[in-house]
Amino acid sequence: MTTAYLAAEGFEQELDDELARAGAAVDLHHGRLRISESRPVHAAWAANTWWEAERIAVRSIGHAATELRARQRNWAVYAPEHRGRAQLIADKLPHVAARPLELGEVAPDAPLGSWTLLERDLVLAAGGCSSPFPNGVPRFVEDRDGPPSRAYLKLWETFARLRRQPGPGQRCLDLGAAPGGWTWLLARTGAEVIAVDRAPLDPEVDRLANVTVQQGSAFGLDPADVGPVDWWCSDIIAYPDRLLELVTRWLDAGHVRNLVCTVKFQGPTDHDAAARFAALPGAQLFHLSQNKHELTCAILDAT
Repeated sequence: MTTAYLAAEGFEQELDDELARAGAAVDLHHGRLRISESRPVHAAWAANTWWEAERIAVRSIGHAATELRARQRNWAVYAPEHRGRAQLIADKLPHVAARPLELGEVAPDAPLGSWTLLERDLVLAAGGCSSPFPNGVPRFVEDRDGPPSRAYLKLWETFARLRRQPGPGQRCLDLGAAPGGWTWLLARTGAEVIAVDRAPLDPEVDRLANVTVQQGSAFGLDPADVGPVDWWCSDIIAYPDRLLELVTRWLDAGHVRNLVCTVKFQGPTDHDAAARFAALPGAQLFHLSQNKHELTCAILDAT
């Protein structure tokens, strides 16, 4: 069984290390794509993972398009080599509308396969992939005026990827909220937001009617004083193990329904810490196109 892991751009070494730790041998490097015949593993540093990929011998551009169309409708191409020929094949496939997402929209749920040309006459294709976006990269219609920082795009990409987000009347907690990018996005959903940080929020975010600001330490907050929350969110700057202690305390209190947090690495990537987040019950750990040297951890329906 062939699995192909497309490294997040700039994090090829992190993916290589992660695969080696998981015992997944890489048989072929193809640009950022790592192709393995080992047992499939979850790879957080892969922007997209191609499950059950198959090699397809093709005679011509038209034959390649026919073979792909016979398997399913929607395909995204990754072409580090043979770019011109790959584009000619892609032009013969049904058009996939990859328009930028408007604020609040989530990823389409139609299956999106991935393919590449390993050689001029050899296609590698997988109908099932871990990301709903072409090569793991969504496009957004950005709001450059409302949010106080571009950090809101990380949370939006998470919601879009998971196809789940808060709604009116739900209760959200944003820990380490300043200057307020995540709080701004949460408030736009109509949810009630409690924003916690020692530093003040952007005045425009602070004034939002459905935002309550609590100045203080996110780590000193007692879950019992806050009560149940539908969404527990944090983009706080903290060492991974300290963040894990915070996450575990809230999950153990039983007050968290859904959780999203950013696991930030300072210095070398701490793969052991990443594995501890991945081991949390129900956890999904992945690298967003908006992430830097960090991963996003999400847990849905924790209670």
